[in-house]
Amino acid sequence: MRNISLIFKQFSKTVLLLAGFAILGFSAHAQGDATKGEALFKANCTSCHAVDHQVVGPALGTTVTEETDDKWLYKWVENNTALIAAKDQKALKIYNQFNQQGMTVFGSLADADVANILAYVRADWKADQAKAAAAPAAGAAGADSGPSSFVVFALIGVIVVAFIVILVLNKVIGTLEKVVLRAKDLAPEEEVAVVPAVDRMAVIRKLAKNKKLVFFVLLCGTIACGSWAWVTMWNTNVHQGYQPEQPIHFPHDLHAGVMKIDCQYCHSGAYKSKNATIPSLNICMNCHKTVKTESPEIHKIYDALGYDPKTMKYDSTKAHPMQWVRVHNLPDLVYFNHSQHVKVGQIRCQTCHGPVQTMKEIYQYSPLTMKWCIQCHKRTEVNYKGNAYYDNMIAVHDRIKRGEKVTEASLGGIECGKCHY
Repeated sequence: MRNISLIFKQFSKTVLLLAGFAILGFSAHAQGDATKGEALFKANCTSCHAVDHQVVGPALGTTVTEETDDKWLYKWVENNTALIAAKDQKALKIYNQFNQQGMTVFGSLADADVANILAYVRADWKADQAKAAAAPAAGAAGADSGPSSFVVFALIGVIVVAFIVILVLNKVIGTLEKVVLRAKDLAPEEEVAVVPAVDRMAVIRKLAKNKKLVFFVLLCGTIACGSWAWVTMWNTNVHQGYQPEQPIHFPHDLHAGVMKIDCQYCHSGAYKSKNATIPSLNICMNCHKTVKTESPEIHKIYDALGYDPKTMKYDSTKAHPMQWVRVHNLPDLVYFNHSQHVKVGQIRCQTCHGPVQTMKEIYQYSPLTMKWCIQCHKRTEVNYKGNAYYDNMIAVHDRIKRGEKVTEASLGGIECGKCHY
């Protein structure tokens, strides 16, 4: 009996180890968010890639599925030129395969963003493969589409139940062994004494006196409380996902997505000043004097301007300001200049504000933390070729080398945004 018990104990440890590896295997690619990845994919990747066929670049479905090293994929997407310069064999193979045409560097994407994109590509590719497998070939039986999710989870459930049964049997065998050992010390006619009930308080007191157990519990509690406090303080004043209700419903997915109106048509300040500025209602009236005049949301604009659509005249006595709710709000100690990023850095609005062309209502897409900004600054390469700002900087440096007089005005020191912000 003892040999059987030992076998069960060893077998239970093996099952537990295998179950742990199985869970890790199933969750290997489950870290990304496919929903967020779809928006990022459409905003950054669709001009060169598709999931199921080659466009300018390779079909990402087969490429991402065959490549299991996600960390390498992070490096490739965020800065493929660095991998090529470092003579990485995988990078050189792809680079040479596509006639040494470099891929765009997405330094603004964090590892989490790339993980979301990979999750979307894998999910979409898996769905395409399942549809293809479900359609039977002409004159032949349909191909096997592989185990369904139900079957997979059912197998996991069977493994868990089997493990529980093994533990119960192991406990029963141990109890039987104790009964047999007691029976050997008794006369044949004597009955085995009934095992007394367990005193729970005595067990608790005994555990409380176990210094190692108490230390372990306190250590785990301290780590858990410390982790909770750290995460709570770290996320203080981080408003990622903040989506306030605005006085007028403005669908960005219609204007920036379907109509493909450039962001700077409305937010004209982003190109020339520190602030992107909220567009005035007069900009809305450029179109909505004649477009969608029956809409209740458009009539909110008319009311705010004191505009009568029937007479097409304005009454300033009825006009009142529109109370927009600010979405992106940096601390007062932070200086951020839109023009430096949009005009000089030539960074797309979606880099910070996310895929606004897919948002029905605008929300804060990025965390806008110092760490997030620093990561972007570390990854983004400076494109100084053909850039008037850097051309001017190079010219100023050349003047300094020649010993000529250089003033602050030469470096843009009389721009309004240098002092007024």
